[in-house]
Order: sequence, then structure tokens, then C-alpha cells
Amino acid sequence: MKPFSCNTQDGFTLIELSIVLVIIGLIVGGVLVGQDLVRNAEVRAQITQIEKYNTAANTFRGKYGYLPGDINSTAATQFGFAARGQYSGEGDGNGVIEGVWANWQSVGCCYDGSRQTTGETVMFWADLSQVHMVDGSFNTASSNTLPGGTIPATGVSLYLPPAKMHFDSVYVWSANSINYFGLVNVGSINADGFSDLAAAPNIPVQQAYKIDSKIDDGLPQSGRITAQYGIGSWSDWGVSGTQAQGGYIGSCYDNGGNAGSPQQYSLEINGGAGANCALSFQFQ
Repeated sequence: MKPFSCNTQDGFTLIELSIVLVIIGLIVGGVLVGQDLVRNAEVRAQITQIEKYNTAANTFRGKYGYLPGDINSTAATQFGFAARGQYSGEGDGNGVIEGVWANWQSVGCCYDGSRQTTGETVMFWADLSQVHMVDGSFNTASSNTLPGGTIPATGVSLYLPPAKMHFDSVYVWSANSINYFGLVNVGSINADGFSDLAAAPNIPVQQAYKIDSKIDDGLPQSGRITAQYGIGSWSDWGVSGTQAQGGYIGSCYDNGGNAGSPQQYSLEINGGAGANCALSFQFQ
């Protein structure tokens, strides 16, 4: 009798391979869908946060007669808020949230809507936190005294609330008598008075676009929401509304190189994944 032998080889059938591929596809699809859900949740949370701060500012003004930070010295004392200074940008009640560099106004110098070391821009958060209209405590801020040296990233949360998105912070600033909430990554707050926020765009283009399109016109240089920050700097430096600009790996917006066309968020570059944008929201 011949010994039994078998020439068959073990392996996967086509059906088994198909099942494995389907399972892998479902896993990958689930991960991608999960990432989209997380990003969309961040967008909704960020919009809600800005709306909450805007409501808090209006509620404060309705109760005390001034925007937070902008309340003048007499009213601040009457209501028990921290002391104000005597110069513009230190609590002057003009309805514009401004910052100040020390007391140089005595010689006619140095206050504007962007400074974040002293003045109304930091006292905005101090006033709101004192009356418990925002989460967090920002009583480190001062209307007219510079902090001792540069405030590092670990200390920024003593002056500015963290944003809901990524590692950004929310701050307030103004330009042309318009008040804004700003959203940008803040590395430090400098005490030199000239470059108060060491900041850089950090919002992915796709999410910046989603925020803008949900509550505004979806365009980076027009409407209530714009891709600018700090001292009026734009997320793409020097790009005017009509300048021909093609998208590139670090761009927040472009017009496809067509001069005269409105700038659009650079969604075609890397799927809009580049963290290249900052945003500003006009007060309402």
C-alpha cells in the first residue's frame, strides 16, 4: 500500500481575501469619518465660544454702560473693578478696545488697538472674569503697568483665554474703530510694547473656511470674519484683494493667480490641511 500524500497548499481563498479587504476599508473609512466628526465638532465649539464672548461683552455693556476693559476710571471705581489709567487706551470709555504701552501718551505716543500687554485689550478679560461672565481668572492683567519681562507660552493663559481649536488663544483688538475677537497661536506676550503678541497662524485652511462660511461669506478678506490677526496683519502677508496670487503649501488664501478675482481660502492645496490661517471676528 502506498503512503497517503496530499499536494494541496494552504492559503487564503478569494472570498477570504475579499472579506479582509472589506474589513480594512471599513476601518479606514471609520477613522476618516471620525476625524471629520472631530474637526466639525471643533468648528462648532469655536463658533459657540466666540458667540459666548460676544454675548458677555454686550451683557456687560448693558449692565455697566461700557464695554469690558473700556470702562473709565470713575465708573471702574464705582463698580469695584481694577484701577484704570489716565491716558487713552487705559479705560477711556470711547467704545473702542485699545491697548497701551506704559504711559507714553503723556508725550503723545504709543497706544493702538493691537497692544496686548497693558490697557483695555487685557483688562477686557479681567473685567469679564471678575463678574464671572467668562470662564477663567485673568486678574494678573493691569491697565497701566508693564509685566516684568516677556510672558512665556506657559503664562499666556493668565491673560488670554484658550481657544476651543488646537493650541490657539482668543484675544481682542481693534482697527479703524472696529473691535475684533482674534484667534491665533500665541507663543508669548512680549513686554517691549512694539510686538506684544508673538503669534502665528495655526488654523487649518479647511476649518477656517468652515467657520467663515457657516456664519459669514466664506471669503478671507471680506465680511465680519476675516483671515487677519495682531496689528491688522493678514494670514498671507501683502496679498491685496486684486493681487495675483497662486496657492502654495503655506498659503491661507489665494485667487489662483488671477488678478482682480476675489481671494479664496486655499482649499485646493493639500486638501486645505495646512495650518496657515488666523481669524478675526467683528464684535456684534
